[in-house]
Formats: sequence, structure tokens, C-alpha cells
Amino acid sequence: MRYDKLVRDKIPDIIAEKGSTAETHIAEEAEYLEKLRAKLQEEVGEFLESNTAEELADILEVVYALGVSLGVTRDELERLRAEKAASRGGFEKRIILEEAS
Repeated sequence: MRYDKLVRDKIPDIIAEKGSTAETHIAEEAEYLEKLRAKLQEEVGEFLESNTAEELADILEVVYALGVSLGVTRDELERLRAEKAASRGGFEKRIILEEAS
């Protein structure tokens, strides 16, 4: 079966443990970023279908990898998130903006 997608680091080992073989290659930076973006779309779609914490955690893993690819650590991402939450708020109040004039 052909996949041509980014997978977690241990997937080739898991495939081998099941007695199958996995053909892989290591992505160069441009391909890696392209595949990470595709993986983010995939994981968001899976979360929207399942609405599970596991899929939400998968999204975080991809977001963290995208951050590293852009030179941003998890701590820096969290700092940026916290700053934005402090200045613009979060989503706890469930406010729906219907119109502004």
C-alpha cells in the first residue's frame, strides 16, 4: 500500500515488528514542511470527525513539530499563546460575534 505521508518516528519499527517492510526516506526541509502542513490538515480532519482528546494530542504533536521547523520551541509557542490570551482573551466565555458596526 502506498502512503507518501509523514509518519511518527517509530512507525517503521512497528511495521517491521509486525513482519512487514516499510520503504521510507528522510525528507529535506522543504518536503518536511509540506508534509507537516498536510499532516496538520489530516489530524484536524480526524479530530473534527472523532472529537477525541487523542486526536487533539496528535494536532499538538504536529504543531510542536511545525514550531521546531520554524525555529520556535514549545516554550516559545506557549509564551506567544499566553501573550495573545492576555491581550485578546481566550475562548472560555463562548462569545459569538454576530455583527459589528
